[in-house]
Amino acid sequence: MQELIDNYIEELIRRKFSDFTVKSYKTDLEGFSSFLQKNGKDEFSGMDRKDIRGFMGELLSYGYKKSSVSRKLSAIKSFCKFLERNKILKRNPSLSVKTPRTDKFIPSFLSEEEIERILDSSSMNTEFDIRNKAILELLYATGIRASELVNLDLSMFDIRNKLLRVYGKGKKERILPVARVAFETLNKYISEVRGYGNGALFMSKSGKRLGQRDLQRIVKKAIVKVATLKQMSPHTMRHTFATHLLNRGANLRAIQELLGHESLSTTQIYTHVSIEKLKEEYKKAHPRA
Repeated sequence: MQELIDNYIEELIRRKFSDFTVKSYKTDLEGFSSFLQKNGKDEFSGMDRKDIRGFMGELLSYGYKKSSVSRKLSAIKSFCKFLERNKILKRNPSLSVKTPRTDKFIPSFLSEEEIERILDSSSMNTEFDIRNKAILELLYATGIRASELVNLDLSMFDIRNKLLRVYGKGKKERILPVARVAFETLNKYISEVRGYGNGALFMSKSGKRLGQRDLQRIVKKAIVKVATLKQMSPHTMRHTFATHLLNRGANLRAIQELLGHESLSTTQIYTHVSIEKLKEEYKKAHPRA
């Protein structure tokens, strides 16, 4: 069973899936494999939809979030297609297994005043201060994901046209405009700190490509100075970017393109954010609210 998982993971690597996706899928499939063996099945060829549903039920009983279970099911569904292509399975048992409905949530985001305080108060005293300011400005200016930011190369920044080339999920390319202030800060970082040449745009103190944990620490340190949120991460900046655009009248389709969402329904979570804000303002202002 492990050999088949390893073969599938090698295929994902050949297809240039992100390191995060590859690692997550491997962990998910090995967990599913252990579940099957625990229930007396030593070959993937012998599994059926009841096994998949049983695995999902067990995860939910252990307290896993529906979103996490859905991700694991995605890994299993993709793996089943691989097994079917390679004649290990005659039929794909995952086709009739439905993804659990995930609970709707309102994403954490910063107010315009809070984001201004973060960006305006960021010092530029050291090389790393300049780098961190450029990172924060870029996250808010473009709404890119953490994985997208750490994978940026200098060659992906078009200085002349103030554009950024980003590769999102599934290595899909999108071109993003960079706002004036973010452009100026990023240009300062490149010219005074990073230097020109090939390789990663953002470097760590050790001289290597900046990692996601380093990015997490940079963003959390900045947010905690101005706000108390349940989530304080690079994704908070992404939520803030989208929410502020929507609140200021941006078209939902345009926001979808900027965020790199395949489905408009994914972007529509930000309409819920705006509605919640509208309710708050209504309750404050209406005399009989």
